[in-house]
Amino acid sequence: MTTAVPSAGSFDPADSSSGSLPDSSSDSSTGAPAKPLRRAPKRPRRDRHSLLRWLFVLPALLYMALFFGYPLVRNIVMSFQKYTPTTYFTGEAPFTGLDNWRAVFSNELFADSLWHTAVFTIGSLAGQFTIGLALAVFFSRRFRLSGVIRAVLLLPWLVPMVVSAVVWRRVLDQDHGILNSALQAVGLADGGVPWLSSPSVALLSAIMVNIWIGIPFNMVILYGGLQEIPRQLYEAAALDGASPWRAFRSVTLPLLRPVITVVLVLGFMSTVKILDLILALTSGGPADSTQTLGTVTYQLSFLQLDFGQGAVVGNVLIVISAVFAVLYLRANRADFGTGK
Repeated sequence: MTTAVPSAGSFDPADSSSGSLPDSSSDSSTGAPAKPLRRAPKRPRRDRHSLLRWLFVLPALLYMALFFGYPLVRNIVMSFQKYTPTTYFTGEAPFTGLDNWRAVFSNELFADSLWHTAVFTIGSLAGQFTIGLALAVFFSRRFRLSGVIRAVLLLPWLVPMVVSAVVWRRVLDQDHGILNSALQAVGLADGGVPWLSSPSVALLSAIMVNIWIGIPFNMVILYGGLQEIPRQLYEAAALDGASPWRAFRSVTLPLLRPVITVVLVLGFMSTVKILDLILALTSGGPADSTQTLGTVTYQLSFLQLDFGQGAVVGNVLIVISAVFAVLYLRANRADFGTGK
């Protein structure tokens, strides 16, 4: 009996029981190498995931567009219009080109308020951050009643700013204020210091009050950042012979830099546009010595009822805030990139 030999390219069903498969490396008809099998494209699945991500972000985008985008665009358009109270009834707001911008930039009060805003913001941020960081480092060393003292120091931050300003207005009163009475009692002042009635002292008084209000915020945020720094790094620095000041400069400040960025940016945003504190303390006086961009915006819009010029000052505030945020964040990112 002769045994049939399977021809080339044929497939024996019996081979399938042993798990062997026909050779797919060549074509049975032509003998040419077979094309490798291609996987099905996964684009639909990726598109579905991308769509889901956008759906999650969509509510936030709608919120930003409705409550931030639209007012911003509306304020920019208003700065090129003659927008008065009658506009709310007639709907007529004729375009005036750059007239509002020229009127604002040619006003001496705007230049003075720009300078006052810079001094007020820089002085407030420097005082708040320095004292807040010192208190955060102090409270990072646990001791008895530290939690109670921290809670008490939070009170200025929890009290509404208008209430704090009214209280400080009584404290800084020239004739009956508690501060002048205390200074006279210890012999540091013969007469009452004109804290809020002197053009040369009023802005300094406003800075002092704002520092008092902002210290708790800086202390709390910086204290939380200090708690994230591993204690082993300070122990290693001490073993290397580093002094406390050297450890602070080489360990604390570099690792605390992201938190410092957040504190300074948020502090700048809240300080550069401050209004209620100045209005409650001095109302922009005396002799416009405490007029800031925020108070000028209020004065133009709600006292002189020129909403177009008020929108111009508001746009200047927005530009200043945006430029500061972008420059500071980029500089901080560059420091991390260079390993400083």
